[in-house]
Amino acid sequence: MTAEEIIQLSKTISHALRHEPWLYELEIDNEGWVLVETLLSSLRAERTEWSSLGVADLEKLLTFFDKKRFELKNEKIRALYGHSIPKKLLKQPALPPITLYHGTAVESAASIKIYGLRPMGRQYVHMSVEVETAREVGRRKSKSSIVLTILAQNAYNNGLSFYPAGEFVWLADYVLSNYIQFTGHLD
Repeated sequence: MTAEEIIQLSKTISHALRHEPWLYELEIDNEGWVLVETLLSSLRAERTEWSSLGVADLEKLLTFFDKKRFELKNEKIRALYGHSIPKKLLKQPALPPITLYHGTAVESAASIKIYGLRPMGRQYVHMSVEVETAREVGRRKSKSSIVLTILAQNAYNNGLSFYPAGEFVWLADYVLSNYIQFTGHLD
């Protein structure tokens, strides 16, 4: 598969596992898992060029990107984050790093100061362990973006839950504004 084909496959799998699994006739369990063979069968029917798609192609996709987007285990696959499906997926809470980062539009800062971070159209608030990744996310939202510092361990110690979603991404149900530093990195 070419790089362009892998990117298109990744986008389609993201759509299937994160946003509209019913369009692909997929049943996602409470933790976001679906049988690999069921996904492959659906993808093969989606496009003629994917008619011979196999597990090896999925494994290639998993190693193609620096940022881990999917997890493959026990003949099942799931997207690690970014879900907007109606059924909230169960995540296992864990002790987060001391600080995490969230990139957003500068225009959103006033609302965040009042209401904190909310998942909006997704199931969870997404945060990064790296400033640069948060900066990239913020730039996707607006030309003038800000990176907020989340006092994650402080929030965790006071009862907020955080969930690992790969090597660089952490999730939370919400983050109260008193655990957010607005002296972030302005772009």
